[in-house]
Amino acid sequence: MSMTIVCGIDEAGRGPVIGPLVIAGACIDEKELSALECIGVKDSKLLSPTQRTQLYFQITSILKQYEIIIIAPEKIDAAVLDKKTMNLNWLEAITSAKIIDVLKPDKAYIDCPSTNIQAYSHYIREKLVHKKTELICEHKADATYVICSAASILAKVTRDKEIEKIKKEVGIDFGSGYPSDPYTVAFLQKNWNKHDFFRKSWASWQKYNTAKKQRKLGEF
Repeated sequence: MSMTIVCGIDEAGRGPVIGPLVIAGACIDEKELSALECIGVKDSKLLSPTQRTQLYFQITSILKQYEIIIIAPEKIDAAVLDKKTMNLNWLEAITSAKIIDVLKPDKAYIDCPSTNIQAYSHYIREKLVHKKTELICEHKADATYVICSAASILAKVTRDKEIEKIKKEVGIDFGSGYPSDPYTVAFLQKNWNKHDFFRKSWASWQKYNTAKKQRKLGEF
C-alpha cells in the first residue's frame, strides 16, 4: 500500500522583542493522523505549558519525522531591516522551504503569516528543491489541521525552552518576551543595550536607541 506523507509547518515567536523565532515541521503518514487527534493535539495556543510539554514527547514518538529550526534575533533583524529583498514573511517562507526539502512530504500544510496567501505559496514554491510537494497555505492552519497543530506545539515548546535558557543566563524573570508584557517592558528599559538576544529591528527596542542618539546630539 502506498503512503501519503503529510507535513505541517508552524512557528512560535514572531512578535516578541526577546529571543528567537522557531519554525517546526511535523511529518506523518496521512493514515496515522488520527493518532495525533487521539492524544489531544490542538493549536498550541489552546493548551497550557504543562499540556504542551507532555504532548511534545508524545508527538515526537508518533511522527515519522520532524524538523525544528531556531532563527536567532540577529538573523530576524537582518531580514526586517533589509526592506528590499527580504522581510519577516519571506524569512519564514525560506525556512519553511528548507524544512520541506528535509522532510520531502507529498503534501505540506503551512500556517500562512502573509495576507497574500497566493504570493506566499508561490514564494515557497520558488525556493523549494523538492518541487513534488503539494502546498496548502492557509491562515490559521494550526487550528484547522492536526498536523499543523502538532508543528505548533513543537515550535512553542522549543521557543519556551530557549526563553528559559535566556532567563537562567541573566538571572531575571522578564516574562514572555513580548512588548506588551509589563515584565518584559521593565527588563527592556533597564537592559536594552546590554544583551544580544533583543530584536533590534523592533520599535520597542529602537525607541531606547533613538533616545540615546538624541541625547548625544543634544550634547553638542
